[in-house]
Amino acid sequence: MTFRRTFLAAAVAAVTLSTTFTAAVAAEWPSKPVQVIVPAGAGGDTDFNARQMARFFQKITGKTMIVTNVNGGGGTIAMSQVQDAAPDGNTMFFGHTGQLIVNEISGLIDYKFDAKLDIACIPAIDKGVVFIGSKKSGLKTVQDVVTKAKAAPGTVIYGTEMGGFSHLQGLMFAKQAGVQLKFVDVGSASDKITSLLGGRIDLASISFGPVKDYATTGDMAMVAQFSKVRNPLLGDIKTFTEQGLSFDMEKPYIIAFPKGTDPAIQKKMADVMAQITKDPAYAKALEDGFKQPVSFMPAKEAVAHLNKVRDDLMQYKDLLRQKK
Repeated sequence: MTFRRTFLAAAVAAVTLSTTFTAAVAAEWPSKPVQVIVPAGAGGDTDFNARQMARFFQKITGKTMIVTNVNGGGGTIAMSQVQDAAPDGNTMFFGHTGQLIVNEISGLIDYKFDAKLDIACIPAIDKGVVFIGSKKSGLKTVQDVVTKAKAAPGTVIYGTEMGGFSHLQGLMFAKQAGVQLKFVDVGSASDKITSLLGGRIDLASISFGPVKDYATTGDMAMVAQFSKVRNPLLGDIKTFTEQGLSFDMEKPYIIAFPKGTDPAIQKKMADVMAQITKDPAYAKALEDGFKQPVSFMPAKEAVAHLNKVRDDLMQYKDLLRQKK
């Protein structure tokens, strides 16, 4: 009995010591500027969300985040930098499902999103992506697209980044609608906008923020929004579902650390992000920038959501790979 009591006391002491150490680690973090690796160029929606996070992180904690844009390899170069970094909380990944899930589906990477990274939270969800028709195409509704594509299969041109998130959006739409589109690799969002304005492509999927003025001038038609439920910040743009096609594809952003990062640091980051989402100034920044409502999911909920997204999208694996 004495031995058992001694063992239990030692076990309790060990747990207490571990908890105290973990709390101390979280309290001290970050002790230096945190490098936030963003797998996208400056000025886009991912970069925008990362920089808003960094701005409000400093406001709440008084500590600095340095956003570093790392382009190339469909996001794999940025991911490698984070995966190879020391798991001390001083290097963080800020990307979206395009890099962490679509890249696996396309065959660009051969591992699951949480195999080499620890998921801290989903800090935001882009619910502002719209399906856009060029003025020259005359496409203004989902039915317009379906009618034209069925009348002349393979002639309606969809501009995208082949193998990426918007490519999968187009493929999924085409499959759901039962039509055949012509997929053309035109590059980034800014390249898509230029191609739409020039009438070189008929359709594209882009965040509403950069194109909202063109919707007003009539230089582009907002065919549909990809949100499951209509995002009121986009005005009267209808969802695909409202137009008779049961289809949606939102884009969650993800904060992740190198595998093995102390759970206390991950939790503190998630807790700070949760605080950020409650700041009215942050909500206004998202609305003004990309007509994006505030969203947040802590680690457990985030991983469950990402697993569901992965399961839903994996059925398009063969389709995406054959179109690369």
